[in-house]
Amino acid sequence: MPSVLPASGTVLAVCRVHALLPDDGAVGVTAIDKRPVEGPVRVRTLGLFADVQADRAHHGGEEQAVYAYSQEDADWWGAELGHTVTPGLFGENLRVDGIPVSRAVMGERWRVGTALLEVTHERSPCATFARRMGLPRWVKRFTDANRVGCYLRVLETGDLQAGDEVVVEHRPDHGVTVADWFASRTSAHETRGDVSRRLLAAEAAGQLRLSDQVRERARLAVAHPS
Repeated sequence: MPSVLPASGTVLAVCRVHALLPDDGAVGVTAIDKRPVEGPVRVRTLGLFADVQADRAHHGGEEQAVYAYSQEDADWWGAELGHTVTPGLFGENLRVDGIPVSRAVMGERWRVGTALLEVTHERSPCATFARRMGLPRWVKRFTDANRVGCYLRVLETGDLQAGDEVVVEHRPDHGVTVADWFASRTSAHETRGDVSRRLLAAEAAGQLRLSDQVRERARLAVAHPS
């Protein structure tokens, strides 16, 4: 990780659902087929206008309103997979350049267009994503790479579009990145407990508001370290 993370970047693409596709999962369809759209898009508390989530039990909601992925990570995967990872292929809403999304600090706040977004937690790969990619052991491969991107909540609604600057308006000093948190979930208990304590302490100090999911997992890790 660089000693100083970038404080700004650029939106390369804004993506929303192109079509619901048949899927072998319990819901029967998936909205993972996101593609770039032109012009300003309104972002509301539950995400981009005209975007949807088919499996609302596991996707979407205020704490997963927007999913961002970095061009840096997309280029890495492009080299691994032997083809371009086009914007929206991973189901992201924002493809961002210049901001190391997977290494964003938990609780960072981004000004994008007229909207204000806050980093909540990582994207955990699921069976729907694996079916989308059609590659063997995709969930494990994506997990091991820890280039997961991040979900964001919407603190201020507004409009955003490709070409907008992404400005980090607030970066908590606890130092736990999205990748740190994701890695800690499968790491030795000492690391898991340390990361969890740092996040809980930062929330108690008013540096950020953890998502319900992260807060519960952090409390469990501290209470049951083994």
